[in-house]
Amino acid sequence: MPHVIRSKTVMAAALAAAALAGCATTQVDAQWRSIELPASYLRNSTMLVSCETGEDVVKRICEDQLGADLRARGVRVIVAAPGALPAVAPAGPTDVQYLPLARENGAKAVLSVSVGLASQTVSQGVSLGLGLGGFGRSLGGGVGVSAPIGGGQVSQGYAASGRVTDVASGRLMWTARASSPASSDVNQQFVELSKSMLDAAAAAGLF
Repeated sequence: MPHVIRSKTVMAAALAAAALAGCATTQVDAQWRSIELPASYLRNSTMLVSCETGEDVVKRICEDQLGADLRARGVRVIVAAPGALPAVAPAGPTDVQYLPLARENGAKAVLSVSVGLASQTVSQGVSLGLGLGGFGRSLGGGVGVSAPIGGGQVSQGYAASGRVTDVASGRLMWTARASSPASSDVNQQFVELSKSMLDAAAAAGLF
């Protein structure tokens, strides 16, 4: 009987890994643009950038990477000083909490990015789906498969939902969701997440 239970456990873990094998690269999962979005909307503009997450180190990595990539595209970037904005935005249909600071600094738009965990992988190679509960303002969910007995080093995969809000009107102009495979290199994940998201924005006509 113990052998049967162990075999079922191994099989379940293998099936979980196979089911998640398609998520092996960083990719944009969904994207939307307003019909009111003008061509090259963000070209040579000023933007306020903010990453929303409960982990300060992840927030700083996210904002630094997005800032560097936006500057490379000719955008002037403003990042709020620590404590000037909430780390996790309150519930609401738009990013209105960012608009006063954006206006004070002459920003045309706000890029806010909600960051959360999308998956985990233990050292034995089994991926664990976390089941994101939504990208609006909070990211949550439950693990669907238990880690192998004996544990192991856990790597995490992040997901990011970016929103571009027009400062003058307060309207949402563009939004996209991207996710990266589990990795122990968090910095590299955000290099890829930033590139994927901003490439999608460029394809949508924002730059």
